[in-house]
Amino acid sequence: MPTTPDFTSSCPLPIQDYPHVLLGHGGGGKLMHQLISKLFVPAFRNPMLEAQHDASVFNIAGQRLAFTTDSYVVRPLFFPGGDLGSLAVHGTVNDLAMAGARPLYLSAAFIIEEGLPMETLWKIVTSMQQAAQNAGVQIITGDTKVVDKGKGDGLFINTAGIGILEHPLKIAPQSVQPGDAILVSGDLGRHGMAIMAVREGLSFESAIESDSASLAVPVLQLLRAGIDIHCLRDITRGGLTSVLNEIAEAANLALHVEEKLIPVREDVRAACEILGLDPLQVACEGRFAAFLPPHDADRALEILRAHPTSAGACMIGKVSDQRSPKVLLKSTIGTQRILDMSTGEQLPRIC
Repeated sequence: MPTTPDFTSSCPLPIQDYPHVLLGHGGGGKLMHQLISKLFVPAFRNPMLEAQHDASVFNIAGQRLAFTTDSYVVRPLFFPGGDLGSLAVHGTVNDLAMAGARPLYLSAAFIIEEGLPMETLWKIVTSMQQAAQNAGVQIITGDTKVVDKGKGDGLFINTAGIGILEHPLKIAPQSVQPGDAILVSGDLGRHGMAIMAVREGLSFESAIESDSASLAVPVLQLLRAGIDIHCLRDITRGGLTSVLNEIAEAANLALHVEEKLIPVREDVRAACEILGLDPLQVACEGRFAAFLPPHDADRALEILRAHPTSAGACMIGKVSDQRSPKVLLKSTIGTQRILDMSTGEQLPRIC
């Protein structure tokens, strides 16, 4: 009869430092990456998983497909610019788009807490349906579970998605090359600040709304225009800082970015200062970073700026030929420092 290995001696995580799961293990920073790389990846190791991209790409009967899944636990359920339902659709559609796929179908699983008002559930489902329609995808299967009152915090949603790749490119962190231009599709930090403004009761002269949106259309337009995209990554938990560090590590290259080129709205910057947060570490839900050859940068920006979701696209830096996985930020006063990802969680429960 097989025996279960001893947990303390077998688990690759430093259990003596973290005997229990912390909120930071889901925050997009060092703790989450440690959890994934040292516990989940070794347990389920296979070539597709080890790519650690937003979606896995594989072949079936000569057709390249992308598959992804994500869970959404945002609090509150409704926030300026969105809600849990639309967020669940946008997040999974965007993960498919980051692999260069045209999203096709989603699943939806609902974990509902006993006592949730039926009107609330109806509003979330209606919003979800509208977001799916706008993104050009269908929700074709799902599941429903109800948990005891006090055990589920209202509603959690899991969505999985499948899409089709209609090009030969390998869009992945390992495809990033020295000299590549680094683009972002718009201003950063609005989603996280929209959530925190509601939680903390903050008010500003102009309301901060989430940037939650589907990114599939601008990405597909880049691909159809023949832009040689090397890598895409949506800027979610951990913000731009985590995205850049993840790409630098996977590509084993240094990235150079300039703070003055990184777009952050003044109201978002002010909210971050009030809360003691770094806007470069605050999540978005409708923004992505793109890595592509420098000769394609101007044309890519022109295409992105023609779409409402990516109208604020800009180039923020380039990939160095230094074979050292780090991110170097040139500050507004001209000094240079290493931009390291945070250890834990700045903003829990934002997606």
